[in-house]
Amino acid sequence: MARDPDTIQREIEQARDALATTLDQLSVKASPKRLVDSAKSSAKSTLDDPRVKYALIGVGVLVGLLVVRRIFR
Repeated sequence: MARDPDTIQREIEQARDALATTLDQLSVKASPKRLVDSAKSSAKSTLDDPRVKYALIGVGVLVGLLVVRRIFR
């Protein structure tokens, strides 16, 4: 049974609208600015963890002492 051309045209327009909506959603999710902001907030929350913060401070002090020792040696 053949379909009506108007029905086919309507289905094509609906598919086109659905595709445009999907592409808009993907462009929002893959936005470089959004990805950078997400990475920044993730890094900041990781560095705000006291275990990570104090471990990095300890490593920094150790490296600083090794550099000073190397200079005066």
